Amino acid sequence: MRICMILEGCYPYVRGGVSSWVHNYILDMPQHEFVLWIIGAEAKNKGQYKYELPPNVVEVREVFLDDAMRMPVAKDPKLKFTDEEIEAHKRLIAGEDLDWTVLFKDYNHKKINVHTFLMSEAFLDILLDMCHRDFPFIAFSDLFHTIRSILLPTLYLISQNIPAADVYHSSCTGYAGLLGALASIMRHKPYILTEHGIYSREREEEILRATWVPRHFKRLWIKHFFLLARTAYDTAVSVTALYSRASNIQQELGCARNKQKVIFNGIETHRFANIPPKPPNGHIDIGAIVRFHPIKDIKTMIYAFFGLKTQIPNARLHILGDTDDEEYRAECEDLIDQLVVKDILILGNTDTAAYMEKLDFTVLTSISEGQPLSLLESLAAGRACVATDVGCCRELLTGETIDDLGQAGILVKPMQAQAIASGMEVLSKHPYLRKQMGSIGKKRVLKNFRHEDIIAQYLDNYREALKLWQE
Repeated sequence: MRICMILEGCYPYVRGGVSSWVHNYILDMPQHEFVLWIIGAEAKNKGQYKYELPPNVVEVREVFLDDAMRMPVAKDPKLKFTDEEIEAHKRLIAGEDLDWTVLFKDYNHKKINVHTFLMSEAFLDILLDMCHRDFPFIAFSDLFHTIRSILLPTLYLISQNIPAADVYHSSCTGYAGLLGALASIMRHKPYILTEHGIYSREREEEILRATWVPRHFKRLWIKHFFLLARTAYDTAVSVTALYSRASNIQQELGCARNKQKVIFNGIETHRFANIPPKPPNGHIDIGAIVRFHPIKDIKTMIYAFFGLKTQIPNARLHILGDTDDEEYRAECEDLIDQLVVKDILILGNTDTAAYMEKLDFTVLTSISEGQPLSLLESLAAGRACVATDVGCCRELLTGETIDDLGQAGILVKPMQAQAIASGMEVLSKHPYLRKQMGSIGKKRVLKNFRHEDIIAQYLDNYREALKLWQE
């Protein structure tokens, strides 16, 4: 089978999380060929991989969103859009459900240049009507540039040549989900969606916090990403989530229940299950297996550790993981200097299994997650964790919807430095409790999250999806 993995902003440019999942996923299916159709932000990252691609990756297609800005402008006054085409564009601009086949044929089959529409009278008429109706007190130029920014990457992506495959599989909705829908409709092949988080909700949170989006245009951007999510849900023959709460949210956002399935993340448990407890060394060693990115909220972690040091002077924080955002890492290092907080070790990309022997427990302070592999690895090694109540962390730490083994860590609200510090203090002061929680966590992972079992479930899902598609 030839499987096209459609990826956005992750593998193979970034380590950890979804990237680790993709890499191990491909390695463990050597009997199948894989095509990588990758969406990146900047063309300067072309070929800058953090992973050595597995031998069964037979083709790589890289598409960079900033290349849309360098497209040749091709105004064609002779081309007239039909009423059907104008309606499809109008609904796309408004973030309303539309007949994507119309746009796919325009930009992918007919190869209409994106700028042909963006410089057309039809586009101008739509914007003038929208400005009078919805934004009467906003400068027309502001609306023009906002809508152009929304449309340009979307229309550019659907103009891309589609790689050949037997099945298309995206790791999120968004732009990757749009390419999945494009490939399925234009190539008449099944499309499968696996959501590691809820992409549209993550973009919503990001846009609401963003300073680059004017307040009066935030709703337009948010509606666009929810539209892309519905498009992926509608087109996919199978939609998997990593945990039950995510599956419920997918339903709320428009996914049909009969398409849904929960398939957990899995890890190579044998790498972690035999790691012994850390021998006493006069320190409480806390690990954070995390890349430097704002969504991981390492600043709050630093504030929490600063508070912890007043109660546990012998505590040390070990941050293991790649730098995904150089500017954010610099801000975190500046914060450490400003607080004059000692015993924070920034170690970079590290062999997690080998380093786990040096840790008493772990901490995760993300403001958004799917089902974090770092938490699974921590529990598999018998290390309890203080984690924010995001994504699947509640289910992993409490066993909710999974088992009745008990508590494997301490759950706290995100962005609450004092609560995180209190959780770390409890585990620092009570070695028996962290040992007990770590033991429960190990049992939970060994029972439910073995990588080989998860791969078997995905293979079954491919077979079921292909059968459903043929029927």
